[in-house]
Amino acid sequence: MRNRIIIKNGKLIFPDEIKEGLTLVCENGKITRISHPDEVVAESGDRVVDAQNRYVSSGFIDIHTHGGGGHDFMDGTVEAYLGAAETHAKHGTTALLPTTLTSTFEELMKTFSIYKQAVQRNNKGAKFLGLHLEGPYFAYNQRGAQDPKYLRNPEPEEYNKILAASDDIVRWSLAPELPGAFDFGKALTSQNILTSIAHSDAIYEEVVEAFNAGFTHVTHLYSAMSTVTRRNAFRYAGVLEAAYLIDDMTVEIIADGVHLPKSLLQFVYKFKGPDKTALCTDSMRGAGMPDGESILGSLDKGQKVIIEDGVAKLPDRTAFAGSVATTDRLVRTMVELAEVPLVEAVRMMTLTPARIMQIDQQKGSIVEGKDADFVIFDDHIHVSHTILEGNVIYGD
Repeated sequence: MRNRIIIKNGKLIFPDEIKEGLTLVCENGKITRISHPDEVVAESGDRVVDAQNRYVSSGFIDIHTHGGGGHDFMDGTVEAYLGAAETHAKHGTTALLPTTLTSTFEELMKTFSIYKQAVQRNNKGAKFLGLHLEGPYFAYNQRGAQDPKYLRNPEPEEYNKILAASDDIVRWSLAPELPGAFDFGKALTSQNILTSIAHSDAIYEEVVEAFNAGFTHVTHLYSAMSTVTRRNAFRYAGVLEAAYLIDDMTVEIIADGVHLPKSLLQFVYKFKGPDKTALCTDSMRGAGMPDGESILGSLDKGQKVIIEDGVAKLPDRTAFAGSVATTDRLVRTMVELAEVPLVEAVRMMTLTPARIMQIDQQKGSIVEGKDADFVIFDDHIHVSHTILEGNVIYGD
């Protein structure tokens, strides 16, 4: 049976331009035609979505999120996965990477089992692209809000068991300067798992060596990473400077306007550029929820935090404890605060993350043959519809 959806009267956002006066036709989850309205005739059974002169973008892709809507992926329940996915879908996310926190080996094993169940039942939320393991191999001094009691060095005996236990891992974030990290990075790269630098105290020279070992991406640029330091009176550049100096290194930023202010958002855009910079929420369970007390991590083992000023904070307010952003907010912030052109802000939320995850042949832009993933929004990036593989999962 043919499943056809037609999207009309929209301003289509392509990677380099916006075009009006075109109609999208999608069949069985794929974009089949991009043509003039008079060339498309709706038939019985077609789903017609009138964009009403709003923008139509490829669906937003979030490659780093821990949860939302009161749910965390570390809660260890299928309901948490589904609830977070549905929350983010309401804000334009059509695909995401559920992300773990530092934890025990046993918790990771449970996560793998829960993930497989959630994938089978997820029909109302953003699509799961695979798991992103954040930790537990981090530098203590750059731990941020990660629980220090779970931090450790990568040991082959442990990480080989983890890799053998799940074929759903598509990304792993760790500190490359730890003993054994380079060998681990090579092992990940050999399995086509994105190897990312995170929570790291590495100096520039170590990052260069790590890049050559397969560490091609930097997790939440500026957050929990080294910058210029002095050792015995000599200055050394850190992970931050290396991210700019290594041309082919990709990065992600939490563009909520809080983790990075206007000046740094503009700095990243100017010197790293929209083709090497992805936007990510790095959101915890508080995304899409009101201000007040919340929990970072699992309900039973997580730590209490406070949501206020558009961000999660530690109870003593000495540090941020996670983002509560959604993808529509990221794009809005880049456009309205950082003054980035809409086309490029959208590209940082669509095609760039798709390329980083090597799924740009299927997702990330409006091209015939690609997945029919779309988000429809107004001039202020308020989402009216989210469409995943030709099915409306949010909106009328």
